[in-house]
Amino acid sequence: MALSATPRWAGRLVVVQALKRKRCARCRRGPLSLLVLTDGAPWCLVCADLGHLVFLPRGDTALTRRSREESALSAVVVRFNRRKSRYERQGVLVEEAALARAEARCLADAEARRRRRARDARRRAAEDERFVAAFAAEILRLFPGCPAERARAIAAHASVRGSGRVGRSAAGRALTEGAVISAVVAGVRHVDTPYDQLLMRGVAWNEARRRIAPTVERVLRAWQGAGEEDAG
Repeated sequence: MALSATPRWAGRLVVVQALKRKRCARCRRGPLSLLVLTDGAPWCLVCADLGHLVFLPRGDTALTRRSREESALSAVVVRFNRRKSRYERQGVLVEEAALARAEARCLADAEARRRRRARDARRRAAEDERFVAAFAAEILRLFPGCPAERARAIAAHASVRGSGRVGRSAAGRALTEGAVISAVVAGVRHVDTPYDQLLMRGVAWNEARRRIAPTVERVLRAWQGAGEEDAG
């Protein structure tokens, strides 16, 4: 397609990425990779007083926006898409010093985000630690015979963020008795019985749970009974 008309782009200066080998109509420099259409004729960036600008490819929205904000002179770079019969933006031309200032601003923002993520991670870790301690304490209240290290391991496993386990449910966060007991039952099932091995041998989960139910019940009674014996 012949470049017979200057493409328009939201009232901004437009520079075209050439699809064909063209020379500047004014100084005959060429072939041109970037050109400005002046009355339908291709001009090089030097002749169009844009030769001091540097190209910033599209892709980083924040950097592009800030580069334009920092640059007294800028232009959008477009290329004609023959298949779609339209010009598409490829990037911008901005002053080199403006690009450097924009990059510095983006780096500062990235560092601020890194520090904020680190603070958030520390805050979440502290919250998780307090919750695990509270969950373990509730386990020991309901099952005083449960070893303290087992109670903490069950609480930590049940409350892993993003796991979908009972400790992350609304009931678990509220430390309801049902949620705490469910977490203990699951812990006993996987640690104190051959449940996992049964599943690996192809036994259906409901049948596997039926087979190991007496063992689970025996462990739970032992952990509950310790408190009753102490009270007596």
